Amino acid sequence: MARKRRGEQGGDTAPRRRRRPLRAVLVVLLALVVVAVGLYWLRDTKLTPEGCTVKTASGEGTLEIPQAANAATIAAVAHSRGLPDRAVTISLATAMQESKIRNLAGGDRDSVGLFQQRPSQGWGTVEQIMDPVYATNKFLDGLVKVPGYTRLPLTDAAQQVQKSGYPQAYAKHETKATLLASALTGREAGALNCVVHDFAAPEPEPDDTAPTAIGSPAAPAAAAPLPDRVQVLSDRVRREFGRTVTPAAGYTSTVKGAEQAVSLTPDPAASTDAGPDAERQNGWEVAHWAVTQAQQLGIETIAYDGKVWRKSKSEGGWKPQPTGTSTKLVLVSLAPVGKS
Repeated sequence: MARKRRGEQGGDTAPRRRRRPLRAVLVVLLALVVVAVGLYWLRDTKLTPEGCTVKTASGEGTLEIPQAANAATIAAVAHSRGLPDRAVTISLATAMQESKIRNLAGGDRDSVGLFQQRPSQGWGTVEQIMDPVYATNKFLDGLVKVPGYTRLPLTDAAQQVQKSGYPQAYAKHETKATLLASALTGREAGALNCVVHDFAAPEPEPDDTAPTAIGSPAAPAAAAPLPDRVQVLSDRVRREFGRTVTPAAGYTSTVKGAEQAVSLTPDPAASTDAGPDAERQNGWEVAHWAVTQAQQLGIETIAYDGKVWRKSKSEGGWKPQPTGTSTKLVLVSLAPVGKS
């Protein structure tokens, strides 16, 4: 008589299948949890890092937001002085070599600032040189004294101002400086974009209250007032562009979200470009400047020349905006203080 094989019962020769319903359910639940966590992470994570890009037909480049803001200040100051685009390119290339367009608190020996200017060599005090507007003006003061600087090789023009120990170092930055200048002078419309996720924390206004008299009970500490963003923007525009751009608060627009707005009106007569596109070019210079300053100044929206930039959608850059824009002014809307 044949022996029954293990697993056989009577005449039933089919192998017994082990069922694991609990394990299958756990696997499905774990998969659902992983998917849910992944979707939440994608929703909550900013996939595009903050930073600025310049894209034109001739090339493209990237900068950190503070670098782009400093570069835009350099271009604005040159514009306020009525200097040609070549002066902007030379200034940018010099700052690229000296500081990577960063406002250095310390450089070679006692040099500081965007151009590594030295207090001991008569460039000004440390506090003055650390001001990008002052530092740019001091560099341009020297540049305009160089005979025929617009026709000289860039590195020669820069070296006559800087007196660097590496006189040929500026030449390697000319291509990038030319690309950046084409956007910051407005020659390339909508070519500069900055991705901004969070505004910088506003700096409180200085406390001008008188100190408590000796022997008097100390008054409770009061929170320093936060600045008015419209006023801060207007002051910055006046200081960097001078009279070539006029800020006006209270402008109303059909652009959605522009309740707290400032209109910036460029003066085409201040441009060295007397062509028919001078007004539009000046406007794009101001619009690009505003993009680079958006994080620091709390700018939510910029509208100009049929295009709009929004901080909330800055990953996509400039988008068409058929209403509420013109070539006569640049509309800038600001977030309430405290909004990130």
